Amino acid sequence: MENHDNPAAAKRRARGRPRDWDDKTSQNTIKSLDRAMQVLEFISKRQGMALSAISEEMGQSASTVYRVLVTLEGRGLVEFDPEEQLWHIGPRAFTIGSRFLRRTSLVERARPIMRKLMEATGETANLGVEREGKVLFLSQVETHANIRAFFPPGTLSDMHSSGIGKTLLAQMEGERLARHLAGGLQAFTPHTIVTAEALQADLARIRARGFAFDDEERSIGMRCIAAPVFGIAGEVVAGISVSGPTSRVTPDQVAQLSQPVIAAAEALTQSIGGVVPPPPTGV
Repeated sequence: MENHDNPAAAKRRARGRPRDWDDKTSQNTIKSLDRAMQVLEFISKRQGMALSAISEEMGQSASTVYRVLVTLEGRGLVEFDPEEQLWHIGPRAFTIGSRFLRRTSLVERARPIMRKLMEATGETANLGVEREGKVLFLSQVETHANIRAFFPPGTLSDMHSSGIGKTLLAQMEGERLARHLAGGLQAFTPHTIVTAEALQADLARIRARGFAFDDEERSIGMRCIAAPVFGIAGEVVAGISVSGPTSRVTPDQVAQLSQPVIAAAEALTQSIGGVVPPPPTGV
């Protein structure tokens, strides 16, 4: 039904979306484009793949996949290594992804705070958010030390095995948290928390002290300390952390290193107009 009472709203709708916006049936989708996006996403998760492997694993004919790849190659979204005969994600994909990061002030406002955090701790500073049940790393400021953690922008990591992931999980409740625990917890090292009961106990500790600690739970030899960043309504929107080798991030230094991490998270919260919620009752 037309909105005769608000012509401005109707005009905005007409400019931004058609009448059948909510109709997601096949008549309103472009199958060839959808297939191309599937191929692009599939390649982005690998470090180079042969045409035969792509077609086999995706269940698509080699000729169909090849046409998609050649089209994407023409736009710079994928590229072909003639020596290895492998297809890789292309530089244009990074350019487009970088434009997504520029949509939000979170990354821009985090950079100077992360740089100060790196200088204060001597360890690599990271910024991450939750995307589809994973931690998506948005930005990183690397330490000058020779041995360092490395999470390039766009890296995805399981939430239960990372500092940022656990600090985000600690702010979730009810069904939302249950969904993250329902699929089981994969073990990456002997230190990974793999039971819902143990993780729930760790999340309670995180809420009480204000930071998460990844003690070689994702990678042997690496530790991470993370704290939550909150939005305007007091909801968690991101996590900020420092990561470093166990030789420098020792257990007796965790309490000391956690203070600048918490301060950085609070500074970023304030910078984006967020509100830090009150601590849990009894803390």
